[in-house]
Amino acid sequence: MDRSVGACGAAVAHGPRTRLWALNLGGFLGPFGGQVVVPMLPEVAGALGTTVPAVAWSWSAYTFAMAALLLVSGTISARWGRARTVRTAFLVYAVATLLCGIAPTIGWFYAGRVLQGASNAFTTPILVAALYAAVPRERLGGALGRFGSLQAAGMAFAPLLGGIAAVVDYRLAFVAIAIASLLLALVPPADAPPPEPGAAHLSQAERWRSLLNGRLARACGAAFAFNFSAAGVILLIALLGGDRFGLGPSGRGVVVAALGVAGLLTAPQLGHLVDRFGVRRVGLVAFVLLASVTLVTGLAETVWGLVVAALLAGAATTGSRIVVNNLAVTSTPANPDGATSMSMSWMFLGSAVAPLLCIPAYGAGAMIGFAVTAIGAALAAVFLLPRLTAPAVPEAAGVVDPL
Repeated sequence: MDRSVGACGAAVAHGPRTRLWALNLGGFLGPFGGQVVVPMLPEVAGALGTTVPAVAWSWSAYTFAMAALLLVSGTISARWGRARTVRTAFLVYAVATLLCGIAPTIGWFYAGRVLQGASNAFTTPILVAALYAAVPRERLGGALGRFGSLQAAGMAFAPLLGGIAAVVDYRLAFVAIAIASLLLALVPPADAPPPEPGAAHLSQAERWRSLLNGRLARACGAAFAFNFSAAGVILLIALLGGDRFGLGPSGRGVVVAALGVAGLLTAPQLGHLVDRFGVRRVGLVAFVLLASVTLVTGLAETVWGLVVAALLAGAATTGSRIVVNNLAVTSTPANPDGATSMSMSWMFLGSAVAPLLCIPAYGAGAMIGFAVTAIGAALAAVFLLPRLTAPAVPEAAGVVDPL
């Protein structure tokens, strides 16, 4: 109760309305900027005098740069301060995005994408940790749900808006993203002490050691496993749409966008369910649903069946992400920024590994591909089966609710 009141009071002192809308808009910008390049691959390739596969590799460059720096970005932020870290990251993101827009060669385009991914590692997890510090514990699930809905919106609308921009000039999309990033740099999250007593006085070494706890390890394992399935099912739904139903690029794009739309519509409600029923219960349902839907998607006999599968997978993926973010940010009261960034690193690693295993399995047969993809979400549910008590904060009285 003390923690909730203190956090709420701190939020009021720093102007919660301005901060919270900025945090949520930051949640939109990350996935939007990452995926906006997908519908404009031919246009970028033509402008840079290269091939579509070469431009497609820029997604891997973005992802791996982000995943690598996510391992350390949160803990570094705890030392630098959230306001300075996020402000700098959004400024760098703006420069990187403009570099992508004006890049004369594929090499410069790669450089911009790597810099985008690197700077995004210093925004998304810190924004989640800032939400944790700004809202009472009993409303954390709802706050993360709203944040997740904006993330889902970024994924859903990136293909649409990026494709519209590409019709005129793909560079317009990068200019718009850069402007939005500059605006967000003006309203970074307020610096605030960790939400548990005593954590503010820990040394940097103690913050690093605090990450060695079982609850965070479980969050990281679940993050990798569920996002393996989440990324894999997106790829396989697109492939199945073309192979079985003859959908063209636009048709496949609409079906895939259904995942993001479902997340946008259901995220707030899923967040409130976490507040009401707890991380463990909602997490088990979300992971099992994702595994089940992924497994049966290969049996779809109509396009509408594929759309329904995409909607269900989108809702399950969003619920899974809210659960993992909640589990991670509450796992380490001494270092919530570092814990969140650590789990997100494993989450992105899961999405990077998915194409390497899911696509070859799909080549051996549609059902084989979807079965292999479903294994990740099933494994994520295993991580939540036993209960686990969170670690205590050194020199603190703060207690984190068990699973």
